[in-house]
Amino acid sequence: MIVVHHLNDSRSQRVLWLLEELGLPYDIEFYQRDATTRLAPPELKAVHPLGKSPVITDNGQTVAESGAIVDYLIRHYGNGRLQPSTGWPEYEIYQQWLHYAEGSAMLPLMLKLYVSRLGEAGAPLAPRIDSEIANHMGYIDQSLQGRQWLVGDDLTGADIQMSFVGEAARGLRAAYPNIDAWVKRFQSRPAYRKALERGGPYSMAA
Repeated sequence: MIVVHHLNDSRSQRVLWLLEELGLPYDIEFYQRDATTRLAPPELKAVHPLGKSPVITDNGQTVAESGAIVDYLIRHYGNGRLQPSTGWPEYEIYQQWLHYAEGSAMLPLMLKLYVSRLGEAGAPLAPRIDSEIANHMGYIDQSLQGRQWLVGDDLTGADIQMSFVGEAARGLRAAYPNIDAWVKRFQSRPAYRKALERGGPYSMAA
C-alpha cells in the first residue's frame, strides 16, 4: 500500500492529487506544521533524514522529492497515462517541466517569501527577486499560450508537478492570464477536489 506522509499546506498536496488522477488506493499519515515557525515536525525525520514532505513509502521503498515521486508513481502505476511515450519529442519537454518546477521556478518565489520577512533589511534584494519572478512567470505564461496543458493536449504529470508553482504565485496571477486559467482549470478537476477532501485544509487552493 502506498503511504503519503502528508504535511499540511505543502507540496505533498500535489502527490495526493496525482494518486487520485491515477485512481490508486493509498493511505495518509498526517503531520502538522508548527503554528509559530511553520516548520515540519521532527517526526518526519523518522521517515526520511531530511524531515521534509512530500515523502511516500511503497512496499518498503521510500521516495522523497516531488519530481521523483511524480516520476515513480507514473512509471510504476501509470500504465501509459499522464506522460508522453519515451522517444517522443514531447517526452523531453515533459521531463523539462518535472525538473524546472523545483530546480528553477520555485526559487525566486521562495526567496520573495523569506526576504519579505526581513522587512527593510531585505528591501535591496526585492527588485532582483521581482525581476526573476517576472522572467519565470512570463515564460510559463507564454508556454501556455493557446493550450490547456503544459505538454500535449491532455493533463500530464508535468502539470501536477508545476501546480504548486502556479498556486504559490496566486497573488501575481492576475497579470498572467494563461497561468491563471490553467490553475483554475486543474483546480476544477474532480481528482483535485477529491485530494483536497482527503488531505484537509490547503490554503493554496484559492
